[in-house]
Amino acid sequence: MSKFTIAVVAGASAAVGAATTAALYGIGSKKESSASTIATTTTTVSNPGATRTTPPPPAPVPLPRNAVPLQPPVDPAGVFQYGFPGPVSDIRNACSLTSSFNRTTRNPHWVAEHITPASLLMTGGDRRHSYFAEDESIPEKFRAKLKDYFRSGYDRGHQVPAADAKWSQEAMDSTFALSNMCPQVGDGFNRDYWAHFEDFCRRLTSFYPSVRIVTGPLYLPKRDPVDGKWRVSYEVVGHPPNVAVPTHFYKVVFAEDGKTGGKVSLGAFVLPNDRIPNDKPLQDFEVPVEAVERASGLEFASLLPPARRKKLCQEVSCSIIVKEYAERQRTPLTPPPAKGIAAQASPIQK
Repeated sequence: MSKFTIAVVAGASAAVGAATTAALYGIGSKKESSASTIATTTTTVSNPGATRTTPPPPAPVPLPRNAVPLQPPVDPAGVFQYGFPGPVSDIRNACSLTSSFNRTTRNPHWVAEHITPASLLMTGGDRRHSYFAEDESIPEKFRAKLKDYFRSGYDRGHQVPAADAKWSQEAMDSTFALSNMCPQVGDGFNRDYWAHFEDFCRRLTSFYPSVRIVTGPLYLPKRDPVDGKWRVSYEVVGHPPNVAVPTHFYKVVFAEDGKTGGKVSLGAFVLPNDRIPNDKPLQDFEVPVEAVERASGLEFASLLPPARRKKLCQEVSCSIIVKEYAERQRTPLTPPPAKGIAAQASPIQK
């Protein structure tokens, strides 16, 4: 999907028609109709709404034109006495990430992280001691479950990667909660191009003292080849179906110069949840931040004034470096190539 298509898709809105239910009145049995007729012929009433057993309905109280009653006759907010319907975002503040959870899709709305040169050099955590776990802070009926991913054909895809949280075992463990996961295509994406993209974000710390990243899923519409209409369609995994499979993923990157009120190099990327060739340029997935905001319903930089903004891909070369998986895990701080230099390429295996 091209950057132009992403922006169009993100800004498109689909009107959903709601089915209406007709209320039927005055339908009764023939016996009831007969009784009503008898009563009408034997009883004379001045008010057609009155009967022998019920008083007439109150006459409407007319209000002056454009008048507003002092006391509203209804209280819609009274439903809160039974509980707040939501939506509830389930904000999670862990030592290595902050996130907001979507109870409908069982995926996060967004997950935010912060990496620095110092945090990436620390090695207090080891992923061999970490285990995938359900997030018990989310009500059981809304959370993603380990069994949902079993034989689903998808990876449990970290939104904040474990490699960004090596500075302590607790930090690394916190990235393995399923509230930090989404179903991702494995070969060709989660274990390949997406991993190279995460490596690019880490290498930014060679140029910036502070890098903040917000990552999350998208469910973008696709044009139907038959009727030409745009529709949102995604798979749901689990038995019973429980966790939505995103069509795309985004990252919004804030590369900070470290100065109070300083410049921030801003970059936004949207990648399809699908196999991506390693020779695909990363800049092909760059989009305006506003496109991600309109597609996700979120806001990322509303408090960042234009005077402080720079464009990330004009400051550094937005390109991936493709290496053997084991080698990439050992050298996370390899600096990005110079501008204009194509990404290095070599076979990927895991």
